[in-house]
Amino acid sequence: MRSRVVGTGSAVPERVLSNRDLEKMVDTTDEWITTRTGIKERRIASPDEFTSTLATRAALNALDMAGIDPAELDMIVVATVTPDYPFPSTAALLQNNIKAVNASAFDISAACSGFIYAASIVDKFIKSGTVKNALVVGAEVLSRIVDWSDRNSCLLFGDGAGAVVLQADKGASGILDTFMMSDGSNWELLYQPAPGNRNPASYQVVDERLAFIRMQGNEVFKLAVRAMEDAANKVLSAGNMTPADVDLFIPHQANRRIIDAIGKRLGIPDDKVYVNIERFGNTSSASIPIALDEANRRGLIKPDDLLLLDAFGGGMAWGAVTIRW
Repeated sequence: MRSRVVGTGSAVPERVLSNRDLEKMVDTTDEWITTRTGIKERRIASPDEFTSTLATRAALNALDMAGIDPAELDMIVVATVTPDYPFPSTAALLQNNIKAVNASAFDISAACSGFIYAASIVDKFIKSGTVKNALVVGAEVLSRIVDWSDRNSCLLFGDGAGAVVLQADKGASGILDTFMMSDGSNWELLYQPAPGNRNPASYQVVDERLAFIRMQGNEVFKLAVRAMEDAANKVLSAGNMTPADVDLFIPHQANRRIIDAIGKRLGIPDDKVYVNIERFGNTSSASIPIALDEANRRGLIKPDDLLLLDAFGGGMAWGAVTIRW
Protein backbone atom coordinates (compact mmCIF):
# COMPACT_ATOMS: atom_id res chain seq x y z
CA MET A 1 0.00 0.00 0.00
CA ARG A 2 1.32 3.45 -0.91
CA SER A 3 0.27 7.03 -0.15
CA ARG A 4 -0.39 8.46 -3.59
CA VAL A 5 -0.56 12.22 -4.16
CA VAL A 6 -3.92 12.77 -5.86
CA GLY A 7 -4.24 16.53 -5.36
CA THR A 8 -2.11 19.58 -4.57
CA GLY A 9 -3.09 23.10 -3.62
CA SER A 10 -1.62 26.34 -2.34
CA ALA A 11 -2.65 29.79 -1.18
CA VAL A 12 -0.74 33.00 -0.52
CA PRO A 13 -1.88 36.48 0.55
CA GLU A 14 -2.37 39.15 -2.09
CA ARG A 15 -0.13 41.73 -0.43
CA VAL A 16 3.44 41.73 -1.76
CA LEU A 17 6.29 43.15 0.34
CA SER A 18 9.27 43.75 -1.92
CA ASN A 19 12.89 44.36 -1.02
CA ARG A 20 12.38 47.98 -2.06
CA ASP A 21 9.60 48.21 0.52
CA LEU A 22 11.94 46.82 3.17
CA GLU A 23 14.52 49.47 2.34
CA LYS A 24 12.07 51.98 3.82
CA MET A 25 11.64 49.94 7.02
CA VAL A 26 15.14 48.79 8.02
CA ASP A 27 18.77 49.50 7.12
CA THR A 28 19.08 47.22 4.10
CA THR A 29 19.08 47.25 0.29
CA ASP A 30 17.56 45.16 -2.46
CA GLU A 31 21.06 44.15 -3.60
CA TRP A 32 22.10 43.09 -0.09
CA ILE A 33 19.01 40.90 0.40
CA THR A 34 19.11 39.38 -3.08
CA THR A 35 22.82 38.55 -2.93
CA ARG A 36 22.60 36.86 0.47
CA THR A 37 19.23 35.14 0.25
CA GLY A 38 17.91 35.12 -3.32
CA ILE A 39 14.67 36.71 -2.10
CA LYS A 40 13.09 39.58 -4.05
CA GLU A 41 9.67 39.70 -2.39
CA ARG A 42 7.40 37.89 0.05
CA ARG A 43 3.64 37.73 0.73
CA ILE A 44 2.17 39.24 3.90
CA ALA A 45 -1.21 38.32 5.39
CA SER A 46 -3.85 41.02 5.80
CA PRO A 47 -5.30 41.66 9.29
CA ASP A 48 -8.26 39.38 8.55
CA GLU A 49 -6.14 36.49 7.18
CA PHE A 50 -4.95 33.79 9.54
CA THR A 51 -3.10 30.49 9.31
CA SER A 52 -6.45 28.67 9.17
CA THR A 53 -7.64 31.02 6.40
CA LEU A 54 -4.70 30.21 4.14
CA ALA A 55 -4.81 26.53 5.09
CA THR A 56 -8.49 26.36 4.12
CA ARG A 57 -7.90 27.89 0.69
CA ALA A 58 -4.96 25.57 -0.02
CA ALA A 59 -6.90 22.53 1.20
CA LEU A 60 -9.93 23.27 -0.97
CA ASN A 61 -7.68 23.70 -4.02
CA ALA A 62 -6.06 20.33 -3.34
CA LEU A 63 -9.40 18.59 -2.74
CA ASP A 64 -10.80 20.07 -5.93
CA MET A 65 -7.89 18.68 -7.95
CA ALA A 66 -8.27 15.30 -6.25
CA GLY A 67 -12.01 15.23 -6.88
CA ILE A 68 -12.59 14.24 -3.25
CA ASP A 69 -15.36 15.53 -1.03
CA PRO A 70 -14.13 16.73 2.40
CA ALA A 71 -16.47 14.20 4.03
CA GLU A 72 -14.33 11.43 2.49
CA LEU A 73 -11.26 12.50 4.49
CA ASP A 74 -10.18 10.24 7.35
CA MET A 75 -7.38 12.44 8.68
CA ILE A 76 -6.16 16.05 8.60
CA VAL A 77 -2.67 17.01 9.76
CA VAL A 78 -1.54 20.63 9.77
CA ALA A 79 2.13 21.51 10.19
CA THR A 80 2.58 25.00 11.62
CA VAL A 81 4.49 27.06 14.18
CA THR A 82 2.03 29.94 13.84
CA PRO A 83 -1.33 28.43 14.83
CA ASP A 84 -4.40 30.62 15.16
CA TYR A 85 -4.55 29.70 18.87
CA PRO A 86 -2.44 27.69 21.34
CA PHE A 87 -5.49 25.43 21.29
CA PRO A 88 -7.65 24.22 19.68
CA SER A 89 -5.47 23.05 16.82
CA THR A 90 -5.49 24.84 13.50
CA ALA A 91 -6.36 21.45 12.00
CA ALA A 92 -9.60 21.48 14.02
CA LEU A 93 -10.47 24.91 12.64
CA LEU A 94 -9.66 23.70 9.13
CA GLN A 95 -11.79 20.60 9.60
CA ASN A 96 -14.73 22.79 10.55
CA ASN A 97 -14.13 25.22 7.69
CA ILE A 98 -14.22 22.52 5.02
CA LYS A 99 -16.80 20.32 6.81
CA ALA A 100 -14.59 17.25 6.91
CA VAL A 101 -16.96 15.67 9.41
CA ASN A 102 -15.41 12.19 9.34
CA ALA A 103 -11.76 13.14 9.84
CA SER A 104 -9.50 13.19 12.87
CA ALA A 105 -7.51 16.44 12.97
CA PHE A 106 -4.35 17.56 14.73
CA ASP A 107 -1.33 19.87 14.40
CA ILE A 108 2.36 19.09 14.52
CA SER A 109 5.24 21.46 15.23
CA ALA A 110 8.51 20.79 13.41
CA ALA A 111 9.18 24.31 12.08
CA CYS A 112 10.42 24.34 8.47
CA SER A 113 10.47 20.53 8.40
CA GLY A 114 6.83 20.38 9.43
CA PHE A 115 5.41 19.29 6.09
CA ILE A 116 7.97 16.48 5.77
CA TYR A 117 7.13 15.28 9.29
CA ALA A 118 3.37 15.53 8.67
CA ALA A 119 3.57 13.63 5.37
CA SER A 120 5.73 10.96 7.02
CA ILE A 121 3.22 10.49 9.85
CA VAL A 122 0.23 10.25 7.51
CA ASP A 123 2.11 7.83 5.26
CA LYS A 124 2.45 5.41 8.18
CA PHE A 125 -1.29 5.59 8.91
CA ILE A 126 -2.10 4.89 5.27
CA LYS A 127 0.35 2.00 5.03
CA SER A 128 -1.13 0.51 8.19
CA GLY A 129 -4.53 0.40 6.50
CA THR A 130 -6.28 2.66 9.02
CA VAL A 131 -6.53 5.72 6.74
CA LYS A 132 -7.64 5.87 3.12
CA ASN A 133 -7.85 9.60 2.35
CA ALA A 134 -5.81 12.23 4.19
CA LEU A 135 -5.10 15.93 3.93
CA VAL A 136 -1.60 17.18 4.78
CA VAL A 137 -1.14 20.94 5.09
CA GLY A 138 1.79 23.23 5.81
CA ALA A 139 0.60 26.73 6.71
CA GLU A 140 2.21 29.78 8.30
CA VAL A 141 1.62 33.45 9.02
CA LEU A 142 5.18 34.22 10.03
CA SER A 143 4.79 37.96 9.53
CA ARG A 144 3.11 38.09 12.95
CA ILE A 145 6.15 36.68 14.80
CA VAL A 146 8.83 38.56 12.85
CA ASP A 147 10.64 41.48 14.46
CA TRP A 148 10.34 44.07 11.71
CA SER A 149 13.18 46.11 13.26
CA ASP A 150 15.65 43.21 12.93
CA ARG A 151 17.12 43.31 9.44
CA ASN A 152 18.84 39.94 9.91
CA SER A 153 15.56 38.05 10.15
CA CYS A 154 12.63 40.18 8.95
CA LEU A 155 13.72 40.03 5.32
CA LEU A 156 13.61 36.23 5.22
CA PHE A 157 10.04 35.24 6.02
CA GLY A 158 6.68 35.26 4.28
CA ASP A 159 3.16 33.87 4.68
CA GLY A 160 1.40 31.09 2.80
CA ALA A 161 -0.01 27.58 2.81
CA GLY A 162 0.32 24.42 0.75
CA ALA A 163 -1.64 21.17 0.84
CA VAL A 164 -1.67 17.67 -0.60
CA VAL A 165 -4.31 14.97 -0.59
CA LEU A 166 -2.83 11.53 0.01
CA GLN A 167 -4.84 8.45 -0.92
CA ALA A 168 -4.21 4.77 -0.23
CA ASP A 169 -3.30 2.97 -3.44
CA LYS A 170 -1.71 -0.39 -4.32
CA GLY A 171 -0.01 0.92 -7.46
CA ALA A 172 3.62 1.90 -7.98
CA SER A 173 2.98 5.63 -7.51
CA GLY A 174 3.16 7.39 -4.16
CA ILE A 175 5.47 7.99 -1.24
CA LEU A 176 8.36 5.54 -1.42
CA ASP A 177 10.41 6.31 1.67
CA THR A 178 10.62 8.88 4.45
CA PHE A 179 13.40 10.02 6.79
CA MET A 180 13.20 12.19 9.91
CA MET A 181 15.87 13.30 12.39
CA SER A 182 16.25 15.85 15.18
CA ASP A 183 18.93 17.42 17.38
CA GLY A 184 17.42 19.20 20.37
CA SER A 185 20.84 20.30 21.64
CA ASN A 186 20.81 23.15 19.10
CA TRP A 187 17.29 24.43 19.82
CA GLU A 188 18.50 27.93 20.75
CA LEU A 189 19.84 28.58 17.24
CA LEU A 190 16.31 29.21 15.96
CA TYR A 191 13.31 29.71 18.23
CA GLN A 192 10.51 31.97 19.47
CA PRO A 193 10.93 32.66 23.21
CA ALA A 194 7.30 33.59 23.96
CA PRO A 195 4.46 33.27 24.62
CA GLY A 196 4.70 29.85 26.19
CA ASN A 197 4.92 28.05 29.48
CA ARG A 198 8.38 29.45 30.21
CA ASN A 199 7.48 32.99 29.20
CA PRO A 200 3.71 33.49 29.55
CA ALA A 201 2.06 36.68 28.32
CA SER A 202 3.32 39.65 30.33
CA TYR A 203 4.62 43.18 30.06
CA GLN A 204 8.14 41.68 30.10
CA VAL A 205 7.38 39.65 26.97
CA VAL A 206 6.36 42.86 25.20
CA ASP A 207 9.17 45.04 26.55
CA GLU A 208 11.90 42.50 25.73
CA ARG A 209 10.35 41.58 22.36
CA LEU A 210 10.27 37.91 23.30
CA ALA A 211 7.36 37.06 21.02
CA PHE A 212 9.53 37.33 17.90
CA ILE A 213 11.76 34.87 16.05
CA ARG A 214 15.37 34.69 17.22
CA MET A 215 17.92 33.17 14.91
CA GLN A 216 21.67 32.64 14.65
CA GLY A 217 21.71 32.61 10.88
CA ASN A 218 25.30 31.58 10.18
CA GLU A 219 25.12 28.56 12.47
CA VAL A 220 21.76 27.50 11.06
CA PHE A 221 23.19 27.75 7.54
CA LYS A 222 26.06 25.37 8.33
CA LEU A 223 23.84 22.80 9.98
CA ALA A 224 21.16 23.01 7.30
CA VAL A 225 23.44 22.17 4.39
CA ARG A 226 24.99 19.16 6.12
CA ALA A 227 21.70 17.85 7.50
CA MET A 228 19.71 18.21 4.26
CA GLU A 229 22.46 16.48 2.28
CA ASP A 230 22.47 13.63 4.79
CA ALA A 231 18.67 13.33 4.78
CA ALA A 232 18.55 13.23 0.98
CA ASN A 233 21.20 10.53 0.75
CA LYS A 234 19.57 8.41 3.47
CA VAL A 235 16.05 8.49 2.01
CA LEU A 236 17.38 7.72 -1.47
CA SER A 237 19.55 4.88 -0.17
CA ALA A 238 16.49 3.36 1.52
CA GLY A 239 15.08 2.81 -1.96
CA ASN A 240 18.40 1.74 -3.51
CA MET A 241 18.53 5.01 -5.45
CA THR A 242 21.02 7.85 -5.87
CA PRO A 243 20.68 11.59 -6.59
CA ALA A 244 21.20 10.76 -10.27
CA ASP A 245 17.78 9.07 -10.25
CA VAL A 246 15.97 12.24 -9.12
CA ASP A 247 13.80 13.94 -11.75
CA LEU A 248 12.77 16.91 -9.58
CA PHE A 249 14.32 18.11 -6.32
CA ILE A 250 12.07 20.32 -4.17
CA PRO A 251 14.04 21.60 -1.17
CA HIS A 252 12.75 23.82 1.62
CA GLN A 253 12.97 27.41 0.38
CA ALA A 254 15.03 28.94 3.21
CA ASN A 255 17.91 30.61 1.40
CA ARG A 256 19.06 30.44 -2.22
CA ARG A 257 22.65 29.82 -1.11
CA ILE A 258 21.55 26.80 0.94
CA ILE A 259 19.56 25.43 -2.00
CA ASP A 260 22.49 25.88 -4.38
CA ALA A 261 24.95 24.31 -1.93
CA ILE A 262 22.80 21.22 -1.40
CA GLY A 263 22.15 20.78 -5.11
CA LYS A 264 25.88 20.98 -5.78
CA ARG A 265 26.75 18.52 -3.02
CA LEU A 266 24.18 16.03 -4.29
CA GLY A 267 25.18 16.54 -7.90
CA ILE A 268 21.65 17.45 -8.98
CA PRO A 269 21.70 19.89 -11.94
CA ASP A 270 20.00 23.27 -11.58
CA ASP A 271 17.29 22.43 -14.12
CA LYS A 272 16.07 19.65 -11.80
CA VAL A 273 15.86 21.88 -8.71
CA TYR A 274 12.61 23.77 -8.16
CA VAL A 275 13.13 27.25 -6.70
CA ASN A 276 10.53 29.93 -5.95
CA ILE A 277 12.15 31.63 -2.95
CA GLU A 278 12.59 34.85 -4.93
CA ARG A 279 8.79 35.34 -4.91
CA PHE A 280 7.74 33.99 -1.51
CA GLY A 281 10.72 34.02 0.83
CA ASN A 282 10.86 31.43 3.60
CA THR A 283 7.32 30.26 4.39
CA SER A 284 8.56 27.55 6.78
CA SER A 285 6.34 24.44 6.70
CA ALA A 286 4.41 25.84 3.71
CA SER A 287 7.39 26.20 1.37
CA ILE A 288 7.63 22.63 0.04
CA PRO A 289 3.90 22.07 -0.57
CA ILE A 290 3.59 25.50 -2.24
CA ALA A 291 6.51 24.63 -4.53
CA LEU A 292 5.09 21.15 -5.18
CA ASP A 293 1.73 22.61 -6.16
CA GLU A 294 3.35 25.14 -8.48
CA ALA A 295 5.48 22.50 -10.18
CA ASN A 296 2.46 20.21 -10.54
CA ARG A 297 0.18 22.88 -12.03
CA ARG A 298 2.91 24.02 -14.41
CA GLY A 299 3.20 20.53 -15.83
CA LEU A 300 6.78 20.09 -14.65
CA ILE A 301 6.07 16.68 -13.10
CA LYS A 302 5.43 13.70 -15.36
CA PRO A 303 4.07 10.24 -14.53
CA ASP A 304 6.75 7.96 -13.06
CA ASP A 305 9.01 10.92 -12.16
CA LEU A 306 11.01 10.56 -8.94
CA LEU A 307 10.59 13.53 -6.60
CA LEU A 308 12.88 14.31 -3.67
CA LEU A 309 11.54 16.63 -0.94
CA ASP A 310 14.06 17.82 1.66
CA ALA A 311 13.83 20.23 4.61
CA PHE A 312 15.60 21.57 7.70
CA GLY A 313 14.23 23.77 10.46
CA GLY A 314 14.13 24.80 14.09
CA GLY A 315 14.33 22.13 16.73
CA MET A 316 16.62 21.30 15.09
CA ALA A 317 14.55 19.02 12.86
CA TRP A 318 15.18 17.76 9.34
CA GLY A 319 13.94 15.12 6.96
CA ALA A 320 13.28 14.01 3.41
CA VAL A 321 10.66 12.15 1.36
CA THR A 322 10.85 10.38 -1.99
CA ILE A 323 7.73 10.18 -4.18
CA ARG A 324 7.09 8.25 -7.37
CA TRP A 325 4.62 10.38 -9.34
